[in-house]
Amino acid sequence: MKKLIFRNIFKDISILFIIISLALTLIVWVIQAVNYLDIVSEDGHNFSVYFKFSLLSLPKIFNKLMLFVFFISVYFTLSKYEENNEILIFWSFGITKKEFINKLVKLSFIYFLISLILSIVVVPKTQDMARSYIRTSNIDYFPSLIKSNHFNDTVSDLTIFVDKKNVDGSVDNIFIKENFSGKKSKIVTAKKGILSKKRNDFYLILFNGKIINIDEKNTNLIKFDRSELNLSKFKTKTTTFPKIQETSTGKLINCVNSFANYNKSFEKDLFRCNENSINSVTQEIYKRIILPIYIIILGFTASFLIIKSKNQNNFNKYKMFIFILGFLFIVFSEGSTNLISYYDFSKSIIALTPIFLNIILYLIFIFISERSKRL
Repeated sequence: MKKLIFRNIFKDISILFIIISLALTLIVWVIQAVNYLDIVSEDGHNFSVYFKFSLLSLPKIFNKLMLFVFFISVYFTLSKYEENNEILIFWSFGITKKEFINKLVKLSFIYFLISLILSIVVVPKTQDMARSYIRTSNIDYFPSLIKSNHFNDTVSDLTIFVDKKNVDGSVDNIFIKENFSGKKSKIVTAKKGILSKKRNDFYLILFNGKIINIDEKNTNLIKFDRSELNLSKFKTKTTTFPKIQETSTGKLINCVNSFANYNKSFEKDLFRCNENSINSVTQEIYKRIILPIYIIILGFTASFLIIKSKNQNNFNKYKMFIFILGFLFIVFSEGSTNLISYYDFSKSIIALTPIFLNIILYLIFIFISERSKRL
């Protein structure tokens, strides 16, 4: 019978967790997707590219919400049991408070493993996939980038200015500057231009213009009646390099190890693995490995609701205290990342305080439970 009771408890918590997770993840994802619409017009990619990009952010959103959602799920499930006097049924079947809280900690551990896998493997992988997808996709929404009396330098090594953009898509008085490696550059001016698409590539067809090629030693001028510039060969500036958050956990750990061993050669193999970024790398590792532990902490915190009965004095205040305590743990879990320092171990110990605190609270809870059982 005990197994059936605990199975139903886990089921109730999990159902509420799934419902809240789906609702909040969808809301956050829609808000993010709307924000991506601005990027579509600014960065030159079409809507389908950014729709796929936003889909790859779903694991990150879900994992970010897990702490809050799990705490709320356990908290409100136990509150419902207490309000409906269902909690008394558990005690009548011989379930002890120690046994109850141990089962909840085990359930928390399952969710901890899910969050850990997401943090260490899934989220960095999907974020890297999203960045790579944007990085490798061509600029196929270029017409929206060209505006009247506006210098556009969204793409790498290219600046475009047009005096006027007409309704038919043609442009007047064009200025284009293209930079090359070294100190070489090219300036193109034209009186008229037309945007054209050929085999999925965008071209700017120019009429009655000049090309000025500039290098360290020479400058030469070429006049033309008609010339074409392939716009789709250019890439956007914003997606050139992967961020630390998009780097695999294994590479981040190797970065810290190599830095600790003074293996400077490793800096060449990993983006931002150097003295300036070692703190950021250390903090990212902390976020991925340590923060999921807060799920166990929050599950344990919410389970303190079973200590008091609704018939006891100040029960509502006690409930509010547990909720505020859980909320403070969530806030601290986010802020504690800034305390982590590769160079200052004492700050890192402070960041781990809630973990030590909850171990102490758990031992106190077990002691009280055993003592009350003997009495």
